Amino acid sequence: MIKNENIICISSIDWDFNWQGHQEIMSAFAKNGNRVLFLENTGVRAPGVRDIKRIKSRLKNWSKGVKGIRKIADNLYVLSPLLLPFPYMKIARWINRRLILSTLSKWISLTNFDDLIVWAFLPTPLSLDIIEDLPKKIVVYYCIDDLKSSSKTANKIEAYEIRLLKRADFVFVTSGALYEYSSSFNRNVYLFPFAVNFQQFEKARLDPEGACGITSGFKKPVIGYVGGINVKTDQALIRKMAQECPDYSFVFAGPLETDTSAFSGIKNVYLLGNQKHRDVPYLIKSFDVCVIPYVISEYTKSVYPAKLNEYHSMGKPVVSTALPEILSFNHKNDSLVFVGRNHKEFIDKIQKALDTVDNEELVKARIDSARANSWLKRIDDMSALLENKIRKDSDSGKDWMGSFSGFYRNLRVKFLRACFIAAGIYLFVFCTPLAWWLANPLVIADRPQKADCIVVFAGGVGESGRAGQGYEERVLYAAELYKKDYAKKILF
Repeated sequence: MIKNENIICISSIDWDFNWQGHQEIMSAFAKNGNRVLFLENTGVRAPGVRDIKRIKSRLKNWSKGVKGIRKIADNLYVLSPLLLPFPYMKIARWINRRLILSTLSKWISLTNFDDLIVWAFLPTPLSLDIIEDLPKKIVVYYCIDDLKSSSKTANKIEAYEIRLLKRADFVFVTSGALYEYSSSFNRNVYLFPFAVNFQQFEKARLDPEGACGITSGFKKPVIGYVGGINVKTDQALIRKMAQECPDYSFVFAGPLETDTSAFSGIKNVYLLGNQKHRDVPYLIKSFDVCVIPYVISEYTKSVYPAKLNEYHSMGKPVVSTALPEILSFNHKNDSLVFVGRNHKEFIDKIQKALDTVDNEELVKARIDSARANSWLKRIDDMSALLENKIRKDSDSGKDWMGSFSGFYRNLRVKFLRACFIAAGIYLFVFCTPLAWWLANPLVIADRPQKADCIVVFAGGVGESGRAGQGYEERVLYAAELYKKDYAKKILF
């Protein structure tokens, strides 16, 4: 893993939001001796009423630090910027750029935080402005969602994302669909799905006394889900599951990011809200079956559900809708996930999954699949690409004399080649009959006829090649014609 580097993360979420790969990656880098500044979400849309809580949280976090910067852990700092909430308005973008760059430039100057690796999750206009103005050596864009399809207003982001895709030194993506899209703009695209902190989950799984008190009073079996309730969630499916299986407890742990009134009055659906990250493994441990009830849409066709690895880390059976990334996972892992292609089939698969809870062979296969998708391995693989580029750039810097000499050697070769080509063109044009051959259609050589007057035009270089002397040959020729009686008069 990279070490002793300065990293600025332009995040698409806030640090205190539901724990995801953003926090996982940057925490790992900080623990390995890199200095990390985590820039919280600067916005992809104008805020609404539902964002009031998040705005209050931003103001609170800004006040905790110095100009919005606070220390989270050794080598790890978070910047909670206060900005105008209009990401695509030119005047707001101009003001926001100066506000945030003023803070960043002071931070960089006072802490010697230069020669940066910029790691961006957010391809907004402001993100591009920040990237262009920072003293960087590598730009990474981690494309984790099809942002342009995430909402009606988010489609404004597409043009800026394309610019970032072209600008980035490396593009990391989480799904096959995002890989295909990104590869049309950048040659250095790599597939790195979100992973799991396997060591943390394994510790909880092997803990004989560890348990989750929250679900202890729920009726068995417990069908569980960890993650936000948002536009991806198929609420109609959840409602139907609860109604068809009244003896099951359906537990949902995560932030409520959309209206959940569809579940009102359903007694066996439990919405726990956001949970502390350290409690999530124990919560999953209390589930009998884990679900991924996502709608199938243009947006979710690019989604890789990271919770899959968390579920499998605990050895739990998983039932999912037919997401493309789940189907791809099953193709590589012997159909380890139960897939429901419609609501009825999804509910039927829950019962089949319950029958495999104690199947030791399947439990081991699930755990092994999660181990292969650990964050430790994923970050090492990503770091290897960055280290290779840093090493190449460093080696080219060490051989400055060779590079300098090579530059002028190549320049000399190009100069001599240009001289040779110019000389060849000169000789071909001026020392061959080419010009005369090309001018041949312009030559008029009719026989002279008798006329009333012979007119002689003087001046110019003429056939003699001497300035002002061109008329002499014409005078002699006119006199010769006059003597032969071609005309009675000559006009000079």
